[in-house]
Amino acid sequence: LRCGRAARRANRGGTVRGAVDGPAGTIECSAMASDICGDYLDIHTGGVDLKFIALSQRAGAERSARRQCRVGESTSLHTGHLTIAGCKMSKSLKNFVTIQQALEKHTATQLRLAFLLHSWKDTLDYSDNTMEMAVQYERFLNEFFLNVKDLTRHVQTGPARDAFDRWRPVEAELERKFADARAAIHEALCDNVDTRTALDVMRGLVSACNVYIKEHRSAGFNALLLRRVAAYCTDLLHIFGAISGPRGGIGFPISAGAAGDGTGMAGDLEQTVMPYLQALAEFRNAVREQARGLKATEILQLCDQLRDDVLPGLGVRLEDREGAPSALKLVPAEVLLREREAKRAEENRKAAEKERKKAEAAAAQAAKDAQRKINPLDMFRSETDKYSAFDDATGLPTHDLEGKEISKGQLKKLQKLQQAQEKRYQEYLASQA
Repeated sequence: LRCGRAARRANRGGTVRGAVDGPAGTIECSAMASDICGDYLDIHTGGVDLKFIALSQRAGAERSARRQCRVGESTSLHTGHLTIAGCKMSKSLKNFVTIQQALEKHTATQLRLAFLLHSWKDTLDYSDNTMEMAVQYERFLNEFFLNVKDLTRHVQTGPARDAFDRWRPVEAELERKFADARAAIHEALCDNVDTRTALDVMRGLVSACNVYIKEHRSAGFNALLLRRVAAYCTDLLHIFGAISGPRGGIGFPISAGAAGDGTGMAGDLEQTVMPYLQALAEFRNAVREQARGLKATEILQLCDQLRDDVLPGLGVRLEDREGAPSALKLVPAEVLLREREAKRAEENRKAAEKERKKAEAAAAQAAKDAQRKINPLDMFRSETDKYSAFDDATGLPTHDLEGKEISKGQLKKLQKLQQAQEKRYQEYLASQA
């Protein structure tokens, strides 16, 4: 709170919380601070531009006021500035962005991740590129959480013995990376609350888990180890404020909107609906197997329609996997619908690109066929923009457009072109015979 704001709030009978900030260039600032907040402040905060100026000026003001206005403090916190697309936020530039306006374009989680991906003491540029980094990071983590929950669901639903997987050298290596990541994140947070480095380390840990899953999916993997990593990452995001709700789960919270109605949080939603979705997926797989055997394409199309058109609107992503049960993931319906539209747009783009290349190939072939029909004696006579005279017997140019005689070197090149055309022309005549 700035001193002026603190004074106005005190005059209204309000309660002043937090730290005092301001120019601190006069005795008035220290006097108001000591009168309203007492002789001690936990935190004195301000912009990075006041990092040294404010401290020296306030100390001078307090010396001038002697002991009457002395205010002590435990911590001085000076944060980096916020810019908007590379420019400072100002009325003249008309680039003020309120929190509500920012939340209209991105979620609270995405905004918090954008802040966490930058150092608190450095300038943060709020721009499309900055937010795209946060969106991509959120998508990266969310896919990991969804995969872990899908691939390790048997730990919660199956017999207890299924939770105990074998421990091979590859699991020991992943456990070592997990321990190293925890230590590196702890060190980063102890080093001036370096959340940017902490999230970079988390990205590396998740990437290592993704490689482990990809390389050992067929041979089996340690479900408990993956769940420990996912739970640790989730809890860290809870601590950072990027995930709300009760702690102890895996992944971003699933709202009731993921099932289609958007009526608020439902912590046990996944446990409630997943058995029914699993039964639906197994029934669909059985139908598809029978339809393939009967070559019933219409039934297969209906199965695809259920996956691509019906379930996304209900907040359910169903992924078919060759030689393995289908994956089931609960994702907000609006996210799945955006993914579906993006996929269709990409398919349309590829189809249009294919048609364009097909048309270009047809045009090139037509031009090639037309070229074959030209008599080599006439191939240069139409190029009157280059040549002004031609040999009546051979059809070769004798003079250029300015009337200069064709050089011997240029004439040899033209003769080679004519010989190649002679070959193509004879092939054309043979095809017409």
